[in-house]
Amino acid sequence: MDSERRVASPCVNICCLDDADICLGCQRTVEEITGWNRMDNTERRVVLGLCHERARASGMLWEVATQPKA
Repeated sequence: MDSERRVASPCVNICCLDDADICLGCQRTVEEITGWNRMDNTERRVVLGLCHERARASGMLWEVATQPKA
């Protein structure tokens, strides 16, 4: 039996929607939040990628540049 663990929800219990109906805590849309339990792991990973992109675009996610090795 090849059983993969379910991808965990990105919910951080800061549930507040912005004007575009995106959660300020996890960066998911209302549709993504309500559909999460019906999604398979592939769909969940896609949503996590979208959350990451939204967080970066909104300034909530900072990327730290690394210096090249000499």
